[in-house]
Amino acid sequence: MLRFRSLGSGSAGNATLVEASSGGRTSRLLVDCGFALRHLDARLARAGLAASDIDAVFITHEHGDHIGCAHALSRRERIPVWMSEGTWLETGGRDFEGQLRLARDGADIEIGEMLIQPFTVPHDAREPLQLRCTDGARHLGILTDLGHATPHVLGRLLHLDALMLEFNHDSDLLAGSRYPPFLKQRVGGNYGHLSNAAAAAIARSALHSGLRHVLGAHLSEQNNKPEIVRRVMAEALGARDDEMLTATASDGSPWLDL
Repeated sequence: MLRFRSLGSGSAGNATLVEASSGGRTSRLLVDCGFALRHLDARLARAGLAASDIDAVFITHEHGDHIGCAHALSRRERIPVWMSEGTWLETGGRDFEGQLRLARDGADIEIGEMLIQPFTVPHDAREPLQLRCTDGARHLGILTDLGHATPHVLGRLLHLDALMLEFNHDSDLLAGSRYPPFLKQRVGGNYGHLSNAAAAAIARSALHSGLRHVLGAHLSEQNNKPEIVRRVMAEALGARDDEMLTATASDGSPWLDL
């Protein structure tokens, strides 16, 4: 069985739990840990878990709202931390005391009952990676923090059972915001973050009869609204607004089973 849960998603911090169970064994992956360590502990506790229950951490890129307490968590719990070489170098090549593992596009990684498949995305980071996770029967895509979807990205989203997808900003709200021009250009550019319209196009391309869940994530608190996202998602997926789920910055999402 494969399931996942956001612990919180937004510009202030991001973390996602992915859990695979088979034959009485359970493996847990934490994708990003962009919070202070005590806040991450509290969020894990709300999910019924402790940091010691985590088997591995995967960091998608070096921005603070994603890498957060990775080093402190790894040191305290002796947990392996996976990231690209570019991400590691961009953070100063810190010593993870033997717990650092380097990931790259197209190189599958086994974590107990789970296989994760990193892939590159266009984002303003040194070597950002997003993930496809599987227990062999079910498949989850995690896609946040990118400016646009390349053919390579879209190819990694085929035949998913669930997709956690960035719906960062409404283009009109971003244009009318108090952000300075350079920041508007960065967020809305090809290496920034997905607009609602761009994310909806990705959701439509991933849609098939076996797609059970699409979770909207990484919503901007200043330049988006959950009700807008739910409407856009529903239109893209041919569903009702009240059927659509978005992860919040404060509470993330409930567990979603695949």
